[in-house]
Amino acid sequence: MVVQRPCNDCPRRCGVIRPVQAADGPAAGYCRSPLQPVAARAALHLWEEPCISGTKGSGAVFFTGCNLRCCFCQNAVISSGSTGIPITVERLKEIYNELIDQGAHNINLVTPTPYTQAILASLEQPLSVPVVYNCGGYESLETIDAFDGKIQIYLPDLKYMDSHMAATYSKAADYPQVATAAILHMYDQIGPYEMGDDGILRKGVLIRHLILPGHLDNTKRVIDWVEDHFLPGQVLFSLMRQYIPCGRAAEYPEINRPVSDEEYGEAEEYLFSGPIEDGFVQEKESASQGFIPVFDGWGVR
Repeated sequence: MVVQRPCNDCPRRCGVIRPVQAADGPAAGYCRSPLQPVAARAALHLWEEPCISGTKGSGAVFFTGCNLRCCFCQNAVISSGSTGIPITVERLKEIYNELIDQGAHNINLVTPTPYTQAILASLEQPLSVPVVYNCGGYESLETIDAFDGKIQIYLPDLKYMDSHMAATYSKAADYPQVATAAILHMYDQIGPYEMGDDGILRKGVLIRHLILPGHLDNTKRVIDWVEDHFLPGQVLFSLMRQYIPCGRAAEYPEINRPVSDEEYGEAEEYLFSGPIEDGFVQEKESASQGFIPVFDGWGVR
C-alpha cells in the first residue's frame, strides 16, 4: 500500500505530495512520477554483466521516471517520465512471477527509486531469485535502509567524482558525495559479493562506471575511489564503453561523440594497473543503438 506524504525518498528531498496514480493529476517532484508504478518494459534482458544476465537473462523491469537529469541518457524516453504504462502493486508482483517462470536468473528493478513505497510493498514476500536494485547511484541512506532484507544485489552507477561534471550533465552537483556514501551503505548492508557455481551473482554490490568522452580524469578518479575503499573480493566493478550520444548530448559538443579507442585503451590500462581484480570491461561493439531496449510496454500489460 502506498501512502501520500511529503516525498523525501531520494536525495532531492522535494517534499512534495505526489499523486497516487498517473491519472490523478500532474506528476510532481523532480522524478515526475506518481506513487503507483509506471513501467515501460518487462522482459528477459541479456545485455547486463554476465553474472547478472547469465544464459537465460535478467528479469528486467524498466520503470518510468528518474531523479537525475543526465543529458546523455540512453533511456531518455522513459527517464523523462513520458513513456510507460501505469500498473498496480499486484500487477508488479505478477510481473515478477511471470519473469521467474520464463527462467529469469533474478528480478532486475531498473531505476526503481521513484517507486520506493510501491516496490517495498511488492516485495513483502521473498522471491525465489535474487532482487537487483539497478540505479544511478543517487540514493538516500534512508531508502537503502528501507530495502534491507529485500534486496540481494545492488547495481549502482558511480558516474562522477567531479561536482562540476555532475552539475553540468546530471543537474546534481552533490552527486559525488551522495553516490559514494550510498555505495558504502549498500556494501555495509549486503557485505562481500557471492557468486554461484554457475557464475551468477547471488548477492553483493556491482559498481558501474560509464566512460564519458573527453573525461578520462573523472574515470581515473572513480577507479581510484573504488580501489581506496574496497579490498579484492568485496565488490565487483564494471568499466563501461557503451556510451553513444543520446538524449540531449548534442547540446554539449564535448560529449557529442563516442569514446575513442585511445580513450578506452587508456582507461582500461589504468584499471588493469591497479588492485581491482573482480569485474568486467566492454567490447567496442557495445556502443550501439542496437543494445538500447525498445520501450513499447512489452511484458507490462
